[in-house]
Amino acid sequence: MDKKDIRSLSVEDLRAFFLEKGFEAFRGNQVYEWLWKKSIKDIDQMTNISKSIRDALKSEFVINNIEIESVQKSTDGTVKNAIKLHDGLTVESVLIPTKTRMTACISSQVGCSLNCRFCATARLKRMRNLNPDEIYDQVVTINSQCLEFHDKPLTNIVFMGMGEPLMNYNNVLKAIEKITSPTGLGMSPKRIVVSTSGVPKMIKKMADDKVKFKLAVSLHSAIEETRTSIMPFNEKFTLTELRNSLIYWYENTKNRITYEYVVWEGINDKIEDINALVEFCKFAPSKVNLIQYNSIDDPDFVQANNSAIKLYMDILEKNNITVTFRRSRGKDIDAACGQLANKSQ
Repeated sequence: MDKKDIRSLSVEDLRAFFLEKGFEAFRGNQVYEWLWKKSIKDIDQMTNISKSIRDALKSEFVINNIEIESVQKSTDGTVKNAIKLHDGLTVESVLIPTKTRMTACISSQVGCSLNCRFCATARLKRMRNLNPDEIYDQVVTINSQCLEFHDKPLTNIVFMGMGEPLMNYNNVLKAIEKITSPTGLGMSPKRIVVSTSGVPKMIKKMADDKVKFKLAVSLHSAIEETRTSIMPFNEKFTLTELRNSLIYWYENTKNRITYEYVVWEGINDKIEDINALVEFCKFAPSKVNLIQYNSIDDPDFVQANNSAIKLYMDILEKNNITVTFRRSRGKDIDAACGQLANKSQ
């Protein structure tokens, strides 16, 4: 019979297990600390617990750690990991180093639940959601790489890897709880960004749950017809619904919204596209990240020319909307935004 992953147990569950087996309940607290604060990979690494207790744990539990299947390093310092899960499936995660921060780009699903036409991940079948421990392990792995390659700890986390985080909401929240808890990795939630393509019901739930991390929305067009043509799920989750959910988000959290926005030639590079974005940004304080497009060998999508980008920036700034242009990192190893596609498999 398959053994249960011990990391699926709460600290209360662990304490109850030890009492049931005739051991002291505080052993549960010790085990929990080994699992989440010290991030061990093997039960025998719990050196302050006797062998008899470790054997009792091993008879019923395992730790389903992720494994690094391959590591690719870009000329710009970006590192892409192909991560093998316990059931043989693979996801990818990325370390993005700069002078001021070390950022982990984390996956939340094997494949993706949505169908954005410009994204390589969206062309993969969604196999399953990642468990909280599988999300957490990606962060631990990239933190180790930060220390190994740059002698600096991880500073920021973005849920911008494979998958739609809000379609795996409960597990993402549980992972963030472990990442931010003093009994876990102790990172500040203000250094975590959850990026969504826009699931209105779940954006409202985040507001109701009073989450402390930041929200980014992959927008790319504020014109209904245009957005639906590049992000077909927009027929189900319309811009009107998205806008209403973001109004709800801001009213309840007072947190600024970041819009991620790629400009493509012949798709959203006209003045009416810019004006629509300006209007969409006005209902709540927001920031626009214009993102350099990363090719996935689809001739329908071509990066807009510099004059279109400059026009976007000029008009947004004239309307007092904060705007930045983000150049891609890791393009030479297919590690840039929208390029994660398990080519290793």
